[in-house]
Amino acid sequence: MAYDDTNVFAKILRGELPSQKIYEDADTFAFMDIMPRGDGHCLVIPRTPSRNILDADPDSLATLIASVQKVSRAVMKAFSADGVTVQQFNEPAGGQVVFHLHFHIIPRFDGVALRPHTGQMEKPDVLAANAEKIRAALAQ
Repeated sequence: MAYDDTNVFAKILRGELPSQKIYEDADTFAFMDIMPRGDGHCLVIPRTPSRNILDADPDSLATLIASVQKVSRAVMKAFSADGVTVQQFNEPAGGQVVFHLHFHIIPRFDGVALRPHTGQMEKPDVLAANAEKIRAALAQ
């Protein structure tokens, strides 16, 4: 399948849709997931268009995973998490819904299950506060 530049993440990268940005560099962009499965759930995407891991350039993947690691460490610190779940889905059968390569980063706590994916959006002020916590952890 070809990359569709009308996907929601491509629109976020172009500034056509708002997001709660937490980190960016020349190659990657990280922002809060608007339908979080846990407090602090965020996403890291490449700036380079790719549908998923199956068509991504290996060099782009290398810079992307470095940003995933950086943001994961900040999420752990920001939320005093016991662990972190990193998820990445490919194609509809693999659970992919937005067809721009992305990694989910979700802080985890012992004995606390992930919330179900209900499609319910989080309040903007909650997303903004969580984004600020992660940005502060990145700055330390």
